[in-house]
Amino acid sequence: MRPLIGIAVLLLSFQSFAQEVSEIVFQENKRSKTAFLQNLVELRPGMTLDSTQLERDVNFMIRLAGVSHAYYQVHPKADGTVKVVYGVQDNFTLIPQLNVYTTNDDEFAYRVGLYEYNFLGRNITLGGFYQDDIFSSFGLNFRAPNLFSRKFGLALNYGDITTLEPVFLESGDADYRYNNTSVEALALYQFNFFHSAQLGINFFNEDYDYVEGATQAGIPLDFDVDKVLFKGIYEYRNVDFYFQYLEGFRSMLNLQYVVSSEAVLPDFFIGWNDFIYYRRVGERGNWASRLRVGLASNDESPFAPFAVDNNLNIRGVGNIIDRGTGVIVLNTEYRHTLIDKDWFVLQGNVFVDSGSWRNPGGDLSDFGDSQNLRIYPGVGLRFIHKRIFNAIFRIDYGYGITDKATRGFVFGIGQYF
Repeated sequence: MRPLIGIAVLLLSFQSFAQEVSEIVFQENKRSKTAFLQNLVELRPGMTLDSTQLERDVNFMIRLAGVSHAYYQVHPKADGTVKVVYGVQDNFTLIPQLNVYTTNDDEFAYRVGLYEYNFLGRNITLGGFYQDDIFSSFGLNFRAPNLFSRKFGLALNYGDITTLEPVFLESGDADYRYNNTSVEALALYQFNFFHSAQLGINFFNEDYDYVEGATQAGIPLDFDVDKVLFKGIYEYRNVDFYFQYLEGFRSMLNLQYVVSSEAVLPDFFIGWNDFIYYRRVGERGNWASRLRVGLASNDESPFAPFAVDNNLNIRGVGNIIDRGTGVIVLNTEYRHTLIDKDWFVLQGNVFVDSGSWRNPGGDLSDFGDSQNLRIYPGVGLRFIHKRIFNAIFRIDYGYGITDKATRGFVFGIGQYF
């Protein structure tokens, strides 16, 4: 009986020391709307002060594109309650986009765009891009993860993308002019601080026109196909941010099912998972790694969905040099801060990008085939502005060390992963 009495007294003691929050104030935020931030944080007047809750709210705000840093202060009041002050330091969020790459084959392509990542001060992304990769392309994007509530949002995307696509046939390689016109809608839902999901549909048209190279019986020289893509994404994210440094783990599962109107490009399923790990190393170092594992329907088709590409997985490899129905890619790099000033950071990095693919119609043993293996070590630089969202200009140079390797520069905005 005495232990029970002791527990009861202890609980009453804790309750007597509990402080009620009577006022919540936001300061320093000039672009992010206060009413929007008030709806995002979980703390409400009348709730009991909880340091864990305060930390969770601050970390949630730091994840927003419009926020470079956030903190909290607790001020006791004369009536025994407390006032909580959230300090929110805004990012500049009207950001140009630039991606450029070259290879030793003198291949050159670029993408330029302009995005506002905190439109109306409500964490809405709005923007578009223009791409020149032999042919011209463009896209428009709208994303509002908190449009309807703290947890529920919407994304809309439109794209008209045209590229020169290599197609790998038994008789040799061919080039096709490929156009993809698409309209996509996604429902966004955040279950809690760590877990979120996206569910949506994409209506698109694929148009292939033969340009040059080998031909093969049964593979048409031109065809036009309407398709419907059903998409589901599940993400777990437990990553802490401190300016350019990251620490933690992130996992993103992407599942898609594509329904086709033509037998030449049959219905197929594709899924992959990105596992990303960040670790602080000393005061100035950051180790980052990404493992991608994916499989698709194993149709023996030259239009397999997984590509080996500069901007997707292997820096320096070139523009879509191979395709497969399965993929295993490991990117790992060490980032070290060389200069760290009030607003500017210069990082150097060394990396190794490696991966292997399953051939269309092949089996899992293809992953161990040396002809499918790509290994590209390299070095790079990062020019970072601390007060502008995602203002990281990167330059990487990858040098292949496996069979039929290339080498080249990859330029872009934002970290590679």
